[in-house]
Amino acid sequence: QVQLVESGGGLVQPGGSLRLSCVASGFTLNSYHIGWFRQAPGKEREGVSCISNRFGFTDYTDSVKGRFTISRDNAENTVFLQMNSLKPEDTGVYYCAVTEAGPLPRACKLSAHEYDSWGQGTQVTVSS
Repeated sequence: QVQLVESGGGLVQPGGSLRLSCVASGFTLNSYHIGWFRQAPGKEREGVSCISNRFGFTDYTDSVKGRFTISRDNAENTVFLQMNSLKPEDTGVYYCAVTEAGPLPRACKLSAHEYDSWGQGTQVTVSS
């Protein structure tokens, strides 16, 4: 059974940091692209970052570039999102998601419709 479980969310003051984790079970991550998405109340789900299965390709939405870093540990079947210099507008439920990479090298995408399996989400609240 494919399962993704996020953790690491919480309440943090502006300027603080959090590290989100996404642990996969039921499959191995090394054949998948992984994305992090977030959804704030009343807003659509937004692609935050993604990482490809090969070549270490990563992508970030403009609002988090220079502050967030995505990484993966295939041996641990885990993906991380290190979030620094957090702002109130980073508040939302953060989800990880995966999509099969396929046989040919390709970049990951930040579009939610590209992804097939999703975790249940973890709440991140940035507030003083």
